[in-house]
Amino acid sequence: MNADAQSPTNLIGMEQTALVEMIGSWGDKPFRAKQLMRWIHQRGESDFSHMTDLAGAFRQRLASQCSITAPEVLKRHVSADHTHKWLFDVGNDNAIETVFIPEDDRGTLCISSQAGCTVACPFCSTGHQGFSRNLSVAEIIGQLWWARHDLLASGAVTRLDGNEPTNDRIISNVVFMGMGEPLLNYDAVLGALKLMLDDHAYGLSRRRVTVSTSGVVPIMDRLANDCPVALAVSLHAPNDALRDHLVPLNKKYPLRELLAACERYLKVAPRDFITFEYVMLQEVNDSLQHARELVDIAAQVPCKINLIPFNPFPGSGLQRSSSNRVHAFARALQEQGVVTTIRKTRGDDIDAACGQLAGDIKDRTKLTERRVAQAAAHKLKDIAVTEVRS
Repeated sequence: MNADAQSPTNLIGMEQTALVEMIGSWGDKPFRAKQLMRWIHQRGESDFSHMTDLAGAFRQRLASQCSITAPEVLKRHVSADHTHKWLFDVGNDNAIETVFIPEDDRGTLCISSQAGCTVACPFCSTGHQGFSRNLSVAEIIGQLWWARHDLLASGAVTRLDGNEPTNDRIISNVVFMGMGEPLLNYDAVLGALKLMLDDHAYGLSRRRVTVSTSGVVPIMDRLANDCPVALAVSLHAPNDALRDHLVPLNKKYPLRELLAACERYLKVAPRDFITFEYVMLQEVNDSLQHARELVDIAAQVPCKINLIPFNPFPGSGLQRSSSNRVHAFARALQEQGVVTTIRKTRGDDIDAACGQLAGDIKDRTKLTERRVAQAAAHKLKDIAVTEVRS
């Protein structure tokens, strides 16, 4: 039970070991935990009375002391390309976003791990909103639980080839590429990962679950030890000077340390490469010299480089690299034997594309206020310099 005796225990975020412990304290058999998990996660059931293979007294106890509660959906959008986006209420005036991308051979759910983000990359809409708090396991896994339920119930999902996906694999891949830096909410992310991989919950392969990080080196090592899934690293720059600006976390964990952590991770990773994500910013990081520096990085760490066309949002002050520059950049990498892809922009008509997720965050870091104050200070400084010169 929760500390508040009046609050039911939310089972949606409980791992198998925690369920076994709780059920054991009631004097029931451990196998009940597996039955319960299958009802919750595989069948998407939230009404204990419908769990017909559980004993009546056990169901009554569950109903009196527990709940199965995912975050409430505030809005749901469907793109022209069948991308789905949900806005979830996570309380205290915070809302997060989750995106489902249907493709010919997979259905990928992009989930959030924080309400906002502290990393504050200048090309990311989430970072511009500041940070409120970490999400709980229930709030993270609840996005998967609800999305799967909604997609199956609506029957609205069609693959790009026009065929219907099978029900048990409508969501075949999960990526932690939504709002937040997953490794800065490690305990909750780890709990959610264990549920995703559990055969009595979602039964996903480690190769089909990807954690994306901007480079929290010590926690990368913990993930390698605790639950090595596929890893994507938000690189975005091939040298420290530029990356310090584009990914501020680089000032704490520079490229040399990050690449060494990637090499350590590969020893236990389910894939034999790291995915480096690289957003393409016009005349910022998209020159052929930058491509040559990336080739040097690829020589150190087995990798695939995913080039991401920048998705503009108000206030960024940045522009998307032209198609010609993106393709020239890709060719420069490919000609040197670097596996390179250009990510297709999906869901941009509903602001669901990469870097556009913003939700609605009550920013306790006051990031926006600080940015306005800094901009005002720079403006006053420029005015003072101009007056002196005149």
